[in-house]
Amino acid sequence: MSKTVNISSPSQLSEVLQASRLVVADFYADWCAPCHQVAPIFEQLSSALSRPNLVTFVKVNTDQQKDVAQAYRVTSLPTFIVFRNGKVAERVQGADPLKLQAVVQKLTNEIENLKAGDGEAGGSGSGDAEANWRGAELPRGYGDITDQIELKRCELLNVDPDTGSVRVLFDGAKPSALSGQKSSAKDWVESDTDEQLLLFTPFQSMLKLHTLQITSLPPSDSADDDDVPMRPRTIKLFTNKPHNLGFDEAEDLSATQEIQLSEKDWNAEGTANIPLRFVKFQNITSLVLFVVDGDGDGQKTRLDRLRLIGEAGEKREMGKLEKIGDEPGE
Repeated sequence: MSKTVNISSPSQLSEVLQASRLVVADFYADWCAPCHQVAPIFEQLSSALSRPNLVTFVKVNTDQQKDVAQAYRVTSLPTFIVFRNGKVAERVQGADPLKLQAVVQKLTNEIENLKAGDGEAGGSGSGDAEANWRGAELPRGYGDITDQIELKRCELLNVDPDTGSVRVLFDGAKPSALSGQKSSAKDWVESDTDEQLLLFTPFQSMLKLHTLQITSLPPSDSADDDDVPMRPRTIKLFTNKPHNLGFDEAEDLSATQEIQLSEKDWNAEGTANIPLRFVKFQNITSLVLFVVDGDGDGQKTRLDRLRLIGEAGEKREMGKLEKIGDEPGE
């Protein structure tokens, strides 16, 4: 049975947008030949990726739902729109296989992030306000491109196994340390044997990185100083590495950028907004983040969230997707 929802009214679409964190909409018409070509692919994606209240695929007949088509400025058929938390996030006009490939790949990675948020963070991202949490404002003209990270290939070295996995760093939910929610799953990471951490993040596409946002929320209780984790102080960034570095190698290599953080760099929500030397972060396919030391006398450092801000560029080569049409229809 198809999992795709056929929209019969503007109010129904509004309900779906409120109920599901991601909505993928296919705007089509019965007379549109490219629409018929792409329909089987859309159904395959719907069957594979739909999740109740999380990811929903819908079809909108533009002849029957003219008000909806006009509201979202649909002028070419087919048009695919991806909504995130009720707002338009992506748009593909016409039966363009390459563009659809890009959106599907990005959607797949977004779903991985949502799964991590639901499972490993103890469901702390269930509410809209929590899911929209960012920690710091975006620089004007740039977007959050954290969803371009290939989560399955990320690697974090020297992590305490009693804290969260690498996935929690990219969770869009508000950290439990700020939300006040109790959870058996820890939605942060700490270093293990000493204060250093090495994080390898490969990307789906060429990125232009403008800003790095790091959230670190050590507890402020009265435990001994040696037992309380620290915020990062010295960070080294390396670009376009095919795999993670070793700690000795990271110590010796010249970094693309080295960062020194102090107490004044952290805002009220525990986030440091770090501008990068933009000219050195063009056409980036991977990033290695090396936490060299922490700001204090403790033995461990802590990371709660990590966000990449910039622009996504050309997609790297991906597996073939079935051809869905040669020319977009009007």
